Amino acid sequence: MDFRELRFARALQFAIQEINNSSNLLPGITLGYHIYDTCASVPMAIKVSFQLANGLDLIFNDTDSCEKSAAVLAIVGESGSTPSISMSRLFSPFGIPQVSHYATCACLSDKQQYPTFFRTIPSDHHQAAALARMVKYFGWTWIGAVRSDSDYGNNGMASFLKAAEEEGICVEYSEAYYRTQPRSKLKRVADVIRRSTAHVIVAFLASGDMRLLLEELSQQPPPPMQWIGSEAWVTDPEILRFNLCIGAVGFGIPRSVIPGFPNFLLDLSPEQALKFPLLTEFWESSFSCSLKRQTGSSTGMPACDGTEDLRALQNPYTDTSQLRITNMVYKATYAIAHALHGIVCIGKYCDKNIKVEPRQVFDQLKLVNFSKNNYSVSFDANGDPVAIYDLVNWQLQGDGSVDFVTVGQYDASQPKGQEFSLHRAIFWYDGSEKVPVSVCSESCHPGSRKAVQKGRPVCCYDCINCAKGEISNETVSPDQLRWSPVPPDMPWGSSAPVWWSSAPPAQSSWSPAPSTLPWGFSVSSALLWWLSAPLLWSSAPPWPPAPPSPLLTPSLPTPAWPLSLLAPPWLLNPHLSPVLLPLHGPGPLSLSLFHLRSTSLLDFICLLLERLLAAQ
Repeated sequence: MDFRELRFARALQFAIQEINNSSNLLPGITLGYHIYDTCASVPMAIKVSFQLANGLDLIFNDTDSCEKSAAVLAIVGESGSTPSISMSRLFSPFGIPQVSHYATCACLSDKQQYPTFFRTIPSDHHQAAALARMVKYFGWTWIGAVRSDSDYGNNGMASFLKAAEEEGICVEYSEAYYRTQPRSKLKRVADVIRRSTAHVIVAFLASGDMRLLLEELSQQPPPPMQWIGSEAWVTDPEILRFNLCIGAVGFGIPRSVIPGFPNFLLDLSPEQALKFPLLTEFWESSFSCSLKRQTGSSTGMPACDGTEDLRALQNPYTDTSQLRITNMVYKATYAIAHALHGIVCIGKYCDKNIKVEPRQVFDQLKLVNFSKNNYSVSFDANGDPVAIYDLVNWQLQGDGSVDFVTVGQYDASQPKGQEFSLHRAIFWYDGSEKVPVSVCSESCHPGSRKAVQKGRPVCCYDCINCAKGEISNETVSPDQLRWSPVPPDMPWGSSAPVWWSSAPPAQSSWSPAPSTLPWGFSVSSALLWWLSAPLLWSSAPPWPPAPPSPLLTPSLPTPAWPLSLLAPPWLLNPHLSPVLLPLHGPGPLSLSLFHLRSTSLLDFICLLLERLLAAQ
């Protein structure tokens, strides 16, 4: 039994108990409920959906019992995206609203396919973008990726990979696994992770799939790596026992407090547990004794004697220190109650004889906007809430245990560029505060440049020595590389060291050539620049857009004579120039040598001198 999921179900019970005792929300009206266990199975979820949609009498119930209930008015659930998708397809034709507390697939925001679906947990569209920005923020350009082979994992990872590509992040591998697939596939995924060179791995996995993967990796642990997790597992206490994930970082639903809920969980007697099959199973599995044996049923376990103490248990059911998804169930239940209140109540007066249709509840859910325990609840046009996440870090505590520590936040409602905030130190997989490095190739040092490796991502390259005549002055990352021709005072063929620079030539400050030089020498020097600089730059990487320049670029020598002598209008006008195209293009050196190479150097010099003399 999944004790954490049982806590979710108990949160619905607790919320309904509060609502039924409230004098402000649905006063005088009693809500009832049915709880079904889908066992994380799509076929079971479909079976339950048919029962809820068709199995109950279409009558209005005005009694105090839910045993003879009318057709269901709203659904809270399911926890998984794939079961929720199947359920929504069945409920939508009947207009029955479904409010999920844990189904995060971005696909469920499509109101054409899932018109009656709502959720209190954010869409993975926001989480994927937040994960990509975080990876970029910490400078990781070489990562691995693993996902659940389900709607949750496949859609979430697709959104992440798209966002990561836009951020310039390269992915070494992307693997998928689902818990019902053959063990051989799990072993293959684990081997890919062990052999990888990326030190950071993004895991968009459901909790059950993550547990199986970590169990497999634990048999032959890979080198230490930095795990980046999705909300499905990164705040699951059951995963904390795996030391492989110490230092993990990921986005989780904000931690919350539900007053009175811890005592409600513990206030459970054997007699109460016998009334609900799920609670009976929980009691017997927790204390290894049989409640049913007291009523004549034999289970092979000793009978419970009444000395069992829930407060002595330490399991996900009794652990209320991390109420995250539990609060999503709580809010979903209250959202439905507020929708019902809007239908049958005016202020504090409610008419319990009004017959309510599911579509009325659906329409009212669109208008829901309230706060409970300082948490606001509302839905946008897609049925989604505002996306707010805690940035959670798995930190080693003084007693040797591992705990979730909130170190930052992501709020999608903030202005662009201000969504992500970090307010505490992160301790990484090696126990230090120093951000780990994960790149395919290190930045090229002064005197070298990058050469992309054939057949590999652009993040992977070799550093080779710069060619003669290429100069710059600092070490940079691959996406900042700039090329510049050598300054005029450096002799051609010089063996002096050359560098790389991230500053575009338009920002350089080379000194202009002396104005006392003879005019003829100045013209030939300028001509030499025009001929040689493009040849040096012709094999350079594509140049990013830059403002047009009246003469090649300010980084070239600027003579003191009139511009019309050095570059007359016919040469600067791309529509008139028969040789050089175009001098007013997007780059600092946007010359094309395809026409120049077909014209002899001597012919070009003669043509230029002829035009210069004609301009005098």
